[in-house]
Amino acid sequence: MTTDQHYYFGLGRRKAAVARVRLYPGTGAVVVNGKPLEEVITRESQRMDMLRPLVITEMDGRFNIQAKVVGGGLSGWAGAMRHGIARALLAADESNRRPLRAHGLLTRDPRVKERKKPGLKRARKAPQFTKR
Repeated sequence: MTTDQHYYFGLGRRKAAVARVRLYPGTGAVVVNGKPLEEVITRESQRMDMLRPLVITEMDGRFNIQAKVVGGGLSGWAGAMRHGIARALLAADESNRRPLRAHGLLTRDPRVKERKKPGLKRARKAPQFTKR
């Protein structure tokens, strides 16, 4: 895939993952960090969820997707790519805003891991209390 073509860009975030997504006019090939999608995201459910913006806007098979993802784990990667694809589709055609908003795909999911507090074992788990 050549990078001198015109593309639509979208930045997606989820948990600690950040995805920089480019949509090129094409046949539907998806490349993540230089590898095919099936090698990177192995769960079918995560792949389906990641490509949901294309299905909702009826654009599946019309764009090749090239994504660079850093940080987090595979679940965060899939969510970040979904967010980035939705934003890139919005850049490609402003009329995609209504269906993408209706399914909540343009909203960044704010849930992140809570920090560990001092005196606790985890973010909220306290050491076991003994009365006597």
